[in-house]
Amino acid sequence: MNSYKDKLRKITPYVPGEQSKDTDIVKINANENPYPPSPRAVEALKNFNTDALRFYPNANATLLKEALAKYYGVGVENVFVGNGSDDVLALAFQSFFCGREAIAYPDITYSFYPVWCELFHIPYKTYPLDEHFRVNVEDYREKNGGVVLPNPNAPTSLGEGEDFIRRLLDYNADSVVIIDEAYVDFGGYSSVALTKEYENLLVCGTFSKSRSLAGMRIGFAIGSAELIGVLEAVKNSYNSYTVDSLSIAMGIASVEDEAYFRTTVDKVIKTRTRVTNELRKRGFEVLDSQTNFIMATHDGYSMKELFEYLKAKKVFIRYFSLPRIEKYIRITIGTDDEMDRFLAEVKSFLEDKQ
Repeated sequence: MNSYKDKLRKITPYVPGEQSKDTDIVKINANENPYPPSPRAVEALKNFNTDALRFYPNANATLLKEALAKYYGVGVENVFVGNGSDDVLALAFQSFFCGREAIAYPDITYSFYPVWCELFHIPYKTYPLDEHFRVNVEDYREKNGGVVLPNPNAPTSLGEGEDFIRRLLDYNADSVVIIDEAYVDFGGYSSVALTKEYENLLVCGTFSKSRSLAGMRIGFAIGSAELIGVLEAVKNSYNSYTVDSLSIAMGIASVEDEAYFRTTVDKVIKTRTRVTNELRKRGFEVLDSQTNFIMATHDGYSMKELFEYLKAKKVFIRYFSLPRIEKYIRITIGTDDEMDRFLAEVKSFLEDKQ
């Protein structure tokens, strides 16, 4: 006998980093920024006219688009905004990957991609990273239904340069190519300028990492007017108001505070360099990160054991029990004090195992 349960969607969802209710922890497992948002964004929050919340926000988030267009040197018609970059990317998958051919992306990458493919019934094919966790651009010469690539990649932290991106685009002139630049501000190469040359290129970004606004859920995309127009049409087919009024106000203020943005990004990069060097002194292999996190391993110790040890000490990092990366851990770069505590606990772990 059939029941309503047979009609329910069955899917394995994306699993984010653990969100503990314990406030006495070092939380370096979700690639969040350790520093507060721009003071201008905080001021926008304090001065926000709460009476305006009884009205719908501007459906096009025009003022935020204008701020982003000015910042990136593109037209307003080349900017799309959404409820975090996950929302933007999910819309992009629905908008551009509509053919019968499989889309392509690396085997080790952002784990939301296969979830969206399953949810939206998009066929896909993955290409393995090489032994150094690099993407082989020649793999993407094969015909496909589209390409999506985080640059820098996650969780590997490695990025590719302009020559790589141009070759990728030249090989895929008949497909939409999405470059997910969630971490690009921490040292990666940005493809935004290439959107003026390649009409099939969409570059996605977020305020969650370098701009310290993960709690506001602001994402954006930059591309040709044609691609942005399709994104707008798909968005407006199910939800016209994806960005709320407060997010718009704080997002604009954040974009306009370039000095604070540069200061906090530079702090993260400086701390990343220090922690990388300290781990390498202790025998860890650490990939050369261009993100706000590092990926590390140690031949002499189990990284799963280290992950569990640190968690017991209230230091939360990320461990992926997945083929090829099960020997690695991912560590978000926190404040210097947080990273000192992390390094101290790592030292204790190594000493306990000797």
